[in-house]
Amino acid sequence: MLNLFSLIVEALPSALGANRFFVAHGLMACLVILAAVLANIVTRKYLLTTVGMIVRKSQTNWDDSLLEHRVFHRLSHLAPAIVLYMAAGLYPNTPDFTFLMTGLQRLALLYMTVFSIGVVFAFFDAIQAIYGQYDISRSRPIKGYLQAIKVLLACFTLVLIISQLTERSPLYLLSGLGALTAVLLLVFKDPILGFVAGIQLASNNMVRTGDWIAVPNHSADGDVVDVSLTTVKVQNWDKSITSIPIYALVSDSFTNWRGMLESGGRRIKRSFTLDMRSIGFAEDTLLEQLLTLDLIGPEIIISQAALAAYKAEHVGKTPNPANEPRPTNVRLFREYTTAYLRAHHEISDEMTFLVRLLQPDRNGLPMEIYVFCNDQNWVAFEKVQSEIMEHMLAVLPQFDLRIFQIPSGHDMEHFNPQAPSG
Repeated sequence: MLNLFSLIVEALPSALGANRFFVAHGLMACLVILAAVLANIVTRKYLLTTVGMIVRKSQTNWDDSLLEHRVFHRLSHLAPAIVLYMAAGLYPNTPDFTFLMTGLQRLALLYMTVFSIGVVFAFFDAIQAIYGQYDISRSRPIKGYLQAIKVLLACFTLVLIISQLTERSPLYLLSGLGALTAVLLLVFKDPILGFVAGIQLASNNMVRTGDWIAVPNHSADGDVVDVSLTTVKVQNWDKSITSIPIYALVSDSFTNWRGMLESGGRRIKRSFTLDMRSIGFAEDTLLEQLLTLDLIGPEIIISQAALAAYKAEHVGKTPNPANEPRPTNVRLFREYTTAYLRAHHEISDEMTFLVRLLQPDRNGLPMEIYVFCNDQNWVAFEKVQSEIMEHMLAVLPQFDLRIFQIPSGHDMEHFNPQAPSG
């Protein structure tokens, strides 16, 4: 069976003589180029348009991701390469044309290899986009795994290209990679470490997109916006972006605030130091004054009744506050603080609720508030926290208590070294 090149040669007038072969080569090249151009036009202008219309009218979303990530567009680039590969078989199978046939086929294979890997990469991007539409993608991201597969496919594609250029089997080239293992480990150190660390992070559900993490060693404190094969990108609260090697999250310590967000509350942990010289038993005048406070009014009435009963039983005995059921002013203040926080609509009653006195030190007696705010929003949380501290500091003098603070310039203005001590 005669091939196309032979038919072209025979169709040319014999008057051209030996030039018929050169003319036939030119005409053959023009036909091949024309066929490749037509294949490209048909696939991109007609087939891609038709596929796009079908995809947009379909009810599913996965095909839209394939279209958005240009999977079909990259696939259309294979048509000219297929035409070029098939055109090489139209030349006569003679020693004179073997080099030309082999060259065209090799060029077409290289073209198809490069664009095939592009199609696969675009397909993986579409898979990631489709997977990202499901809730499980937040707890089990697959971006790192897909990037690892891309790296392996890119290496394998490079081996195929080299084998096509050198006319050697890919197995022959792969067998020689053993000597380059150390070099490959050095070049791909970050991807390998990142891949292993990514598996650990995913299996233990340590970090996922949207988490609020704090990594002091890398000055990162904010939301995770991306988890890739080698890095984790954190958008800090000042809107800057910090890129952290993913294996650093395995080797170093970091804080993930996801548990706080999932709990439904945000912790308020604040303390202030009381001047211990202002602590004492509540006198009757102080109890009468605190009786006007609605939050501890019932408690004051109970204390006054207990004091009256005690005095009635010990008539004529020298009064001593240490012997009487007389509360201290710091105890009353602690109970008032507890009642105030219980009545606050933004403080959770279902989570840890604690108002306690800490270990006294040279600065005084620390009193700590340890509760949880129902509103996790940063602005609202800070507002609630500030309101609580403002109220506590403002009401403190009503209990005859003082806050300890280091003397300032204003304090020194009223200091008289000549005044008698005590």
